[in-house]
Amino acid sequence: MEHKTGLEDYYVIRNQKKMRFGYTTGSCAAAACKGAVTMLLGGENVTEVALMTPKGILLHLELEEAVQTADYVSCAVRKDAGDDPDTTNGILIYARAEKRDDPGIVIEGGIGVGRVTRPGLSQKVGEAAINPVPKAMILRSAEEAAERFAYERGLKITISVPEGAEIAKKTFNPRLGIEGGISILGTSGIVEPMSEKALIESIRVEMKQHAAQGEEYLLVTPGNYGADYLRNHMDLPFEKNIKCSNYVGETIDMAIDMGIKGILFVSHIGKFVKVAAGIMNTHSHSADGRMEILASNAIRSGGSLSCAKRILDAGTTDEALDILAENHILPDTMAEVMKRIQFYLNHRSYEQILLGAVVFHNTYGYLGQTEDAGKLMELISKEN
Repeated sequence: MEHKTGLEDYYVIRNQKKMRFGYTTGSCAAAACKGAVTMLLGGENVTEVALMTPKGILLHLELEEAVQTADYVSCAVRKDAGDDPDTTNGILIYARAEKRDDPGIVIEGGIGVGRVTRPGLSQKVGEAAINPVPKAMILRSAEEAAERFAYERGLKITISVPEGAEIAKKTFNPRLGIEGGISILGTSGIVEPMSEKALIESIRVEMKQHAAQGEEYLLVTPGNYGADYLRNHMDLPFEKNIKCSNYVGETIDMAIDMGIKGILFVSHIGKFVKVAAGIMNTHSHSADGRMEILASNAIRSGGSLSCAKRILDAGTTDEALDILAENHILPDTMAEVMKRIQFYLNHRSYEQILLGAVVFHNTYGYLGQTEDAGKLMELISKEN
């Protein structure tokens, strides 16, 4: 009989598909802790624990790999991310419980749990990367188990993830200065599938860390193309760049909220041309309009109607740029596009901060920059 976790009736609909909820590494750690302390203090074998999550969903999670000795008890809970694409899905999160003579409950990170090496995160430098909500969940689980057995001395709980160091290479942790493993995460205890909120939150955390290090002007690239161009073609501190994915608008909003003074975006034309129409989420599922933007600005630059029609029929930005180059209006069209990118960046921020963009193409190279990009480059270089 298949084990019931309590999430069987929780799902969302994405693209006409039912997507299952899952549970976080924080929930895994808290449940493993509850099982380990129960076995340590009660001397009994436990195969399942009940865990109330901050979201208000009661989970019933199975325990694996239980080891009971005279000195400690260790067990694990397997992460299930539901239908959310998650690098930690399926891994085991372990908790080891030991008695202490001193009162109080100490929570530490073991193998595969990252260590914080830079300021700006919710944990101090040198501490294990166990976020505040999961830490509180672990503590509450230990306290509940201790109260059940009227145990009043101290406990030491060590959370470990044997696969954590390898998995962390695929996460934001190296960029955040978290070394040696993954973070124990989750504010609700529940993973909602295909969550944009999780990605936006990771961008916010990285921006907050840069701000904590005194950076007032941020260097932002939507993806790998922008990062590669920055590294190979611009005299700016590559190591300072933050990736914003498709979330141009949210990145600007968060920067304003943090008191950041300016952002320079470095982006491939295929992504950032959309901003010239005020499209602030550049994912194709949200909006496109690339050819319409290029065609209208080609006309503004003296292009013929037949040129504009060819651009509208183009399948890719690459093809559209070739048409502009054939008609000898590529530089003028890009100048028009840059004006509109600057306008909509300023419109999004209500001109509360300095914003600009440098735009390029993999074949044509540098295509242009907005009015305030030069000033931002100077400020970023000076700050560095």
